[in-house]
Amino acid sequence: MLKKSPILATLAVAATLIASAGGVNAQEQVVNLYSARHYQTDEALYSNFTKTTGIKINRVDADDAGILARLKAEGAASPADVILLVDAARLVKGDSEGLFKPIKSPLLEKAIPAQLRAQATPEGTTWFGFSTRARVIVYDKLKVNKADVDTYEELADPKNKGLLCTRSGSHPYNLSLFGAVTEHLGAAKAEEWLKGMVANMARPPKGGDTDQIKGVASGECAIAITNSYYLARILRSSAPEDKAIADKVGVVFPNQQSWGTHVNIAGAAVARNAKNSANAVKFMEYLASPEAQNYFANGNNEWPAVAGVKLSNAALQAMSGGSFKSETIPSSTVGANQVKVQQMLDRVGYK
Repeated sequence: MLKKSPILATLAVAATLIASAGGVNAQEQVVNLYSARHYQTDEALYSNFTKTTGIKINRVDADDAGILARLKAEGAASPADVILLVDAARLVKGDSEGLFKPIKSPLLEKAIPAQLRAQATPEGTTWFGFSTRARVIVYDKLKVNKADVDTYEELADPKNKGLLCTRSGSHPYNLSLFGAVTEHLGAAKAEEWLKGMVANMARPPKGGDTDQIKGVASGECAIAITNSYYLARILRSSAPEDKAIADKVGVVFPNQQSWGTHVNIAGAAVARNAKNSANAVKFMEYLASPEAQNYFANGNNEWPAVAGVKLSNAALQAMSGGSFKSETIPSSTVGANQVKVQQMLDRVGYK
């Protein structure tokens, strides 16, 4: 007998509860959300939407892969209205599998930059990014010169042999970065770059992004890659151990003199079989509002996707000096490189 995945089992129970709740009061305005964002600070985001619109949010939490698997299993019976994911490659995957519904929203088309959303079709646009996180390099300030790690390419340079630590190469955050580098360098050079990174590892890939930062601070390695919000959490912390880490590590926003720093997105889509499509669009339009964009920035240390939103997060300001040059290649293009990149990782032995 096949064993059911714990994630899918949990989603199944939650989805059943959502469907049941929808039948209790047919007049109640609801939007059913499948979310891969597991940040406590988002509670205020959701509460403010309900307070502003009167639309209740029924939420199911899981990871990106679990949500996409659930949508495929549920098919037309799915109660999901909005899908909220935290990686461009997973958004592209869900789109390619026909799990999202194209929508037309002049507000979203105007607010969200073209490179942070799916390519529009005559039917509409399937997904939009609402916050960004930079893939930065952290380094030991006593052992490494900043100029030796100010590009992604230098992560593979022999001068940094034995100094690098990363999480799994197959993690979505790294797959997206590697997909972007592949787009910039071409497949052949990108594979050589990945091979060079493997040669420079201080230890086999393991842990999460916070573990990489701690690895640099402890001396386990001297260079690491992390999403910017993990470092911002440490910088904003008052805990003595976090302050000690912050004192030891420096941060670089790579490739400021070339294509710019890679950014990944958290984004949303209307589910293909949404029963509350109008409310789903309202929720997504709310995510582009100044209030919601500030929640992303100040609650979870992400950069707003909408231009012109004032950033008041001191940690993000300190890390970036107020601004930085980010790459402009479409997130959809980066996500589409995922299979190619995984094959490269297998060939070069990047675990």
